Amino acid sequence: QVQLVESGGGLVQAGGSLKLSCAASGRTFSSYAMGWFRQAAGKEREFVAAITWSSGSTRYANSVKGRFTISRDNAKNTVYLQMNSLKPEDTAVYYCAARRSTIVTITPPSYDYWGQGTQVTVSS
Repeated sequence: QVQLVESGGGLVQAGGSLKLSCAASGRTFSSYAMGWFRQAAGKEREFVAAITWSSGSTRYANSVKGRFTISRDNAKNTVYLQMNSLKPEDTAVYYCAARRSTIVTITPPSYDYWGQGTQVTVSS
């Protein structure tokens, strides 16, 4: 049973930083892609960033390029999302997701497993 557990969310002022973690268990993830998505109140879930466990290839949403960095620690089975220069519009619940493929995609239905989410609130 795959489990994804997010942590690291919280309240931060605009311009600040947060680092989210996603601890993955229950599988060998070398052939998986991992993604971060977010969902603001009243809005659809949207892609933020993704990475492959094997090669470390990454992809970012245009809205976070240059501010967010996704990385992974294979030994710890953990994926991170470093978020810098945060803006009020980054406020959302952030979800970690896993996809049984080495190809990174940006659509939520293409991911097979999801964490429960962690709240990020950026005050102005």
